[in-house]
Amino acid sequence: MDGALLRSLTPSVLGILVRRGADFAAAEDAVQDALAEAVRVWPADPPRDPKGWLVTVAWRRFLDAARADTARRRREDLVDEEPVPGPAPAVDDTLQLYFLCAHPSLTPSSAVALTLRAVGGLTTRQIAQAYLVPEATMAQRISRAKRTVSGVSFDRPGDVATVLRVLYLVFNEGYSGDVDLAAEAIRLTRQLAAAIDHPEVAGLLALMLLHQARRAARTTPDGSLVPLAEQDRGRWDSESIAEGVEILQAALARDRLGEFQAQAAVAALHADAPTAEETDWVQIVEWYDELVRLTGSPVARLNRAVAVGQADGPRAGLAALAELDDSLPRYAAGAAYLHERDGDHVTAARLYAEAARKATNLAERDHLTYRAARLNSPRPGC
Repeated sequence: MDGALLRSLTPSVLGILVRRGADFAAAEDAVQDALAEAVRVWPADPPRDPKGWLVTVAWRRFLDAARADTARRRREDLVDEEPVPGPAPAVDDTLQLYFLCAHPSLTPSSAVALTLRAVGGLTTRQIAQAYLVPEATMAQRISRAKRTVSGVSFDRPGDVATVLRVLYLVFNEGYSGDVDLAAEAIRLTRQLAAAIDHPEVAGLLALMLLHQARRAARTTPDGSLVPLAEQDRGRWDSESIAEGVEILQAALARDRLGEFQAQAAVAALHADAPTAEETDWVQIVEWYDELVRLTGSPVARLNRAVAVGQADGPRAGLAALAELDDSLPRYAAGAAYLHERDGDHVTAARLYAEAARKATNLAERDHLTYRAARLNSPRPGC
């Protein structure tokens, strides 16, 4: 079963149901039912037209649910509108659905969660990890969002900021390697940049391109993580870097700084350094200062502390880190790295092991476990 194919078809199928009159929440439930049926049926009997099959099954599931409601007259009208079998229209509704999910009746956080689940193809667990909340909490948030938009009019799409947040999180999940959604996020952000003259849209596109440019060097052939400082910079995509820098410079020139432009500036400084040793960490700290000012994000503060450790020495970084909550994701990993640079290998090994236990994916866990084991191994002369 090709899970990537199902994820790629989901937005189009969902868009067709919405255009045919289904309210979003009911359509999303029907599409999820159709996907589950595809997982069960397709291995033994693959359809000639997967998208058309999903549209037909999802529409019938929607009608089955509608028949359980009290609006009998509307249900009879919907039966007459059932699509005839055959190829489904090739319409890309994905970006439109992102805006529809960012409905004014939802809070930004609920809109992002709903879009990631219904359109982005992420699981509730993945969304919860991105938001740093328990899975059960996120499941309740998504359920409330679906209830809120059930039956509402979608003539007032949401704002750009919420859609950018969704695209950013989709890209981050794809970039992690767990779900390959990075290219799709870039495609949609390009569409948005072509349609809207907005510096933060440009900033997000630049950020994605600069991170994607390093993707080939991030792992070894066996899937092991390669830290930024150890990556083969000859494998970085120079064309994507050049495009990302050009887009970022044009956005910054408009003097309307936002968080995605600030993040892209950090990525550009990494991309501009011929070697890890030549990285301009002083400028990176300055950009993290801007990012903290703009967002107050604890993750930005954590990254800033590590950058301070590079610019001003590990003890300065540890002092900055001490001001943060040690329950933050990757806090232990950051502390371990700074302690290692400061020569305290015992503490570093303990913290690497702690970080490995908290890691959310196998590659990261293996990398941190290796670093702990390396520091725990007897060294010559000891």
